[in-house]
Amino acid sequence: MNRSLLTFPAGHKVRWLIVVVWFAAIFAIFSFNIPGQFSDAENNESSSYLPADAESTVALEQVEQLTDGEQAGIVVVYRREGGLTQADRKRIKSDVAELNREVEGTSQPFGATQEAEDGSAVLVLSSIEATGEAEDILDPVQDARERVSGSEVGLEVAVTGAAGYGADAIEVYESINGTLFAAAFGLVFLLLILIYRSPFLLWLPLIAVGFAEILSRAIGFGLTEMGVTVNGQSSSILSVLVLGAGTDYALLLISRFREELRHRESRTESMQIALRSAGPAILASGGTVIAALLCLSLAELNSTASLGPIGAIGILSAMVAMLTLLPAMLVILPRFIFWPKVPRVGSGGTDAEHGPWRRLGDRTARSPRRVWAGALVLLVIMAGGLLAYDDGLTSSNGFRDEVEAVTGQELIAESFPGGANAPTEIVVNDPSKVNAVTGAVGEIGGVAEVRPASRGRSAVLLNAVLEPEAYTTEAFELIPDIRDAARGAGGPETLVGGGTAVEYDIRQANKRDVKLIVPLVILVVFLILVALLRAVAAPVLLVGTVVVSFFAALGVGMLISDWVFDFPGVDPALPLFAFVFLVALGIDYNIFLMARVREETVRHGTSEGMLRGLAVTGGVITSAGIVLAGTFMVLSVLPLVFLTQLGITVAFGVLLDTFLVRSILVPALVLDIGPPVWWPSSLARQKDEGGGPQP
Repeated sequence: MNRSLLTFPAGHKVRWLIVVVWFAAIFAIFSFNIPGQFSDAENNESSSYLPADAESTVALEQVEQLTDGEQAGIVVVYRREGGLTQADRKRIKSDVAELNREVEGTSQPFGATQEAEDGSAVLVLSSIEATGEAEDILDPVQDARERVSGSEVGLEVAVTGAAGYGADAIEVYESINGTLFAAAFGLVFLLLILIYRSPFLLWLPLIAVGFAEILSRAIGFGLTEMGVTVNGQSSSILSVLVLGAGTDYALLLISRFREELRHRESRTESMQIALRSAGPAILASGGTVIAALLCLSLAELNSTASLGPIGAIGILSAMVAMLTLLPAMLVILPRFIFWPKVPRVGSGGTDAEHGPWRRLGDRTARSPRRVWAGALVLLVIMAGGLLAYDDGLTSSNGFRDEVEAVTGQELIAESFPGGANAPTEIVVNDPSKVNAVTGAVGEIGGVAEVRPASRGRSAVLLNAVLEPEAYTTEAFELIPDIRDAARGAGGPETLVGGGTAVEYDIRQANKRDVKLIVPLVILVVFLILVALLRAVAAPVLLVGTVVVSFFAALGVGMLISDWVFDFPGVDPALPLFAFVFLVALGIDYNIFLMARVREETVRHGTSEGMLRGLAVTGGVITSAGIVLAGTFMVLSVLPLVFLTQLGITVAFGVLLDTFLVRSILVPALVLDIGPPVWWPSSLARQKDEGGGPQP
């Protein structure tokens, strides 16, 4: 790319035009409430995550035909330890009458009841037609809960079922976006105060990153209109990516701008030089993250595939804002914005010869092999935490706070088979084989009963009630046997779906996605590094260190999840998401480092080039790493276990990359290998005169 193209935001007239265009665009976006429409377009139903050819997806389509639309069961459970009293039964009858009179949005009346064998509980059943609109699930469930939920002198009442779980998920996700952005923005604000120590300068990157967030949501809404599935998780991750990556790019650009202001009076010239030097590194690092995220688009799971373009749009928006709006504002405003440490011509020195990062490099150079060997041993020890891996996190235990759907499920499990609130659905396309399917599935251990639910002209819907709770790994493990038995008795057209089957298919699709996307991300990142560094050996080294760092971060994340928070397990999607973020973002910092090292190597040789590159990039990259880790850590305050685990794991991994991999491991390896690290480029044949203290 022609570097002169990067300098146009510093032009005397263009800078004002850029600022006006940005502010006008943001005003227009808010005028049409596009960020709000993006939030409304979120789809948090598990079934929407699946590919079209998954068996549970095909089963759902046939169930809709048999039941006149997609139905989400709503279950009201009444339970009293020791048995329901006559007064309880009278209340149930009164509640049913009120529910049918007052609750709108149900597709069938409340009234079909089931009673526990010991008389301790009664289930009152209804269903809601799932239209894809959040309020069509949320409103009826909230109305029902307002009228019946709670405890009354020993009688416990809760509203659960698939509709109850859906409503609780919707409420949680609706509360996330505003909370997350406010918390992350506030954290970035505090970190920038500590980094810049200026009451004025910090507002410029905050304005730029805030505008980038708004722009990314506007473009994201356009993607949802094109059919891309967006859920609360991908929306939350989008905010973190924009705030974290955008602030990182701002730190790099401002650092180079400040450095140039010490050499010349003209703010315009200083910014042009800063853009020519820092701009390509920002483009390369951002492009790497975008390319890695777009690999997710090939996933089978819609929820994973959607994060690819959504996340890529976020990174692109951050890059555009930091390479246009931020430099334009910086050159418009006077040097005083850096107060109280205003950069003056001739002030300051060079970090290439002195400073804490140069001293760290010199110490590493005394015995590089011992240093990198020790660092690798430490990373391997951390990776040992993977022995604690347990994929037991499901829809039923994925909330950090108590939610009514889970409370209701626990009440049901005390008096009924665990799967009574969300039966597994079996579509028999040959009605003559219904009895055979009923008998075959009913003989499977873990299936409590199989009963007819609906009949059409050419198909029959059966409900299989499972002994374990519907959203547990024990229930998921029954699905293959149920499918084999159902097809064996009813023919190959017999389908098994329902909530348990949906989660089982999600887990299977996730396993296939890992096998495809992990090697693809590694290949894409490797090729980008080869093109950037014009070498093969160095990219192999960098990718290898980041992959090892990923396993270490994931291992520590597992231990924190288990020992500190006592979570019931991890979501099967966690390793894939953490891998993409940590490899892409870890390489991000290595690009900033090694691009400068290569530049210095041309003039000073590999060893001295490594030490100088570390010295001049150490401070700003460390600050950027702390900011990015902090923004991901904000995910840990959210009420979902998966996002908490993802935030902790990625935040720790970013810090690990910043302080150990990029600052110690990579420099030690480069210093030990020497010029061959640039093979097969001409730098590999350059004589290395060494650098730093000699052993």
